[in-house]
Amino acid sequence: MGKDVRLRQLAENVLKHSVKLKKGEKIYIEAFGDSTKDLLGEFIAVAAKIGGVPFYFHNDDLFVKSLIENSDAGQMAAYAEYHANLMRQADCYIGLRGFDDVFSLSDVPDKKMTLFQKYVQDEIHRKIRVPHTRWCVMRYPNQSMAVMSRMSLQSFEDFYFGACLLDYSKMKKAMQPLKKLMDKTKNVRIKAPGTDLSFSIDGIKSIMCFGEVNIPDGEVYTAPVKNSINGVIQFNTDTVYDGEYFSNIRLEFKDGKIVKGTSVANNEKFQKILNLDDGSRYMGEFALGVNPFITKPIMDILFDEKICGSLHMAIGNSYEDETNNGNVSSIHWDLVLIQRPEWGGGEIWFDDVLIRKDGKFVVKELQGLNPENLK
Repeated sequence: MGKDVRLRQLAENVLKHSVKLKKGEKIYIEAFGDSTKDLLGEFIAVAAKIGGVPFYFHNDDLFVKSLIENSDAGQMAAYAEYHANLMRQADCYIGLRGFDDVFSLSDVPDKKMTLFQKYVQDEIHRKIRVPHTRWCVMRYPNQSMAVMSRMSLQSFEDFYFGACLLDYSKMKKAMQPLKKLMDKTKNVRIKAPGTDLSFSIDGIKSIMCFGEVNIPDGEVYTAPVKNSINGVIQFNTDTVYDGEYFSNIRLEFKDGKIVKGTSVANNEKFQKILNLDDGSRYMGEFALGVNPFITKPIMDILFDEKICGSLHMAIGNSYEDETNNGNVSSIHWDLVLIQRPEWGGGEIWFDDVLIRKDGKFVVKELQGLNPENLK
């Protein structure tokens, strides 16, 4: 199947299955990077054929960087209010990011980046887009992402479309027993090399993600009771946050609070993030990744958090849905631990019952989520 055909299929899947665009509805399509132009065109065409009203921006992180570095708080607030008014009018939102330069924002001053997070990320996306639109955020399979994943462009495109175009209705069905189990579980324990962590999810619901708000998708998430986490966790995937690179992040907890956190790379910056606000030393999410076509990290969290046999936890803000644990922060940073044997293995226990070992579900009703059963 050619790339053009797969791009059209992807646009149709996202607009019809993920955001469920209807005739007469307004859809805000925001694309970043030159490489996204062909897919942006497909989204506009398909949205119009459905009968929706597309309005769109073709943006670039270099433009965003120029804005952030040269604006004061008043200018940033005015910019944000303009775009917030657009978001308020939207029934649906598509965020399409090419990440032509994943490190483009790495040298933006911290104070300037904080303003951007406050006025743009918080006010537009967290407070308007997430709770009030049907939205989907996705990536584009370009040369930059292929390099980050250490693949040829053709191999990366095959990997990308495999992960994005899988049978999400089959995944949804297989997820239901896991959601049911998580919803009645009180206590979780995670074991892996350098990791022994315990916490409660009692009373906090879980949510299945099967291609509606992220593409690619494949996770079931909840949140730990805010003050319940104790122990240590060693994440084993590299990560990029706000254009900065971090690796081998290790967190120690006492009654929910990160009392010690380190990153082998960029530790000084990591300490600043941990001290950003009142919620940045607490966790806002716990999730299990199950996408069978995503098997290794590529330093793009939209993919990495869905790795089969992985789990992830997020420093900072909790989602304002059924998983809300009350933690509020200007950051939400997902960190990934892969537990398959080649990554050191590991175990997940729910209420003293082993439910996953070395990345494979061992409880009968959950085995439909193992890779061989989802492909």
